[in-house]
Amino acid sequence: MENRAHALVAGVFTLLLGLAVVGAVWWFGGKHEATTDYTVVSRHNVTGLSLQGQVRYRGIRVGKVEAIELDPAEVRNILIRISVDRGVPVTKSTTARLGYQGVTGIAHILLEDNGKDPTPLDGGDGGLPRITMQSSLIEELSEVGGATLRQARDFLERANLVLDDENRRHLAGILGNLEATTGSTKDVAVQLRKLLADENLRLLNSTLARADQAAAEAAPLLLESRRLVGSLQPVSERLGRLIGEPSPGGIAALVTRLDEVSRDLSANSRQLNRVLL
Repeated sequence: MENRAHALVAGVFTLLLGLAVVGAVWWFGGKHEATTDYTVVSRHNVTGLSLQGQVRYRGIRVGKVEAIELDPAEVRNILIRISVDRGVPVTKSTTARLGYQGVTGIAHILLEDNGKDPTPLDGGDGGLPRITMQSSLIEELSEVGGATLRQARDFLERANLVLDDENRRHLAGILGNLEATTGSTKDVAVQLRKLLADENLRLLNSTLARADQAAAEAAPLLLESRRLVGSLQPVSERLGRLIGEPSPGGIAALVTRLDEVSRDLSANSRQLNRVLL
C-alpha cells in the first residue's frame, strides 16, 4: 500500500513537471497569444532573412518568420510563411518590405499599410492569405546607383567622342576667334569711353543748347518772311496790271501808279532788311 502511494506521488510529480516544461516552452516560444499565418510572396532577394526572423508592423514586433521556400508553381517567387498576432490589422492594402537592423545585415519583414483598402485580408481557395513584398530600400538604392553609373559611363564615352583630335582643333579655333573678338570689343569700348568723356559731353550739351536757341530765334523770322511774301504778292499783281493794261489817263496816270508801286516796294524792302538783319 505504501509502495503504491509513493508510485502515485511520483507519477503526479512527473506529470506536473511535464506540464510545467510544456507551459514554459509555450510561454517563452511566444505562443501565448493567438496568431494568424500569412504567406509573403517575394520576387526580390531575401538576403539576411532567416527562420524565426522578426515581423514588424510599422516598427512594432508582431510576429516571426516560420518558413522560407521557393514556390513550386513559379520558381521566381519566394514564399515566406509568417505568423502575426491576430490583433494586427492586416488588410488588402498591406504590403511587406525587407528591413535591416544596424550594420549587422540581419533582415526582418516590415509590414506597411497605405490605408487605401481597409478590407481584412483573407485567403482564397483555402490557402493562406498572401501579401506582396515590395523592393527594399537597399535594392532601390542599388538600382538607382547602377543607373547613375551607367549614365556616367555613357556621358564619358560621349565626351571622349566629342573631344577627339579634330573637334579639339575646332574648339581651339573657336577660342582663338573669341579672344580676337574680345580684343576688338575692348578697343571699341576704349574709343566709346573717350567719346563719352566729360569734355565731349559738355560740348555736346552746349551744341544742343545753341541749336535750341537758334530754333527759337528762327521761328519769328520764318513768320515775318511769310508775311513779307504775302505783302509782295499784291504789289506783283499791280505791277503786272500796269504793264499789261493800257492806262486811260495816259503817261501821267501811269507815272502815278508806278509811284505807288515804288512806295510799296520801298516798304517791303525795309521790312526785308529787318528780317535779314
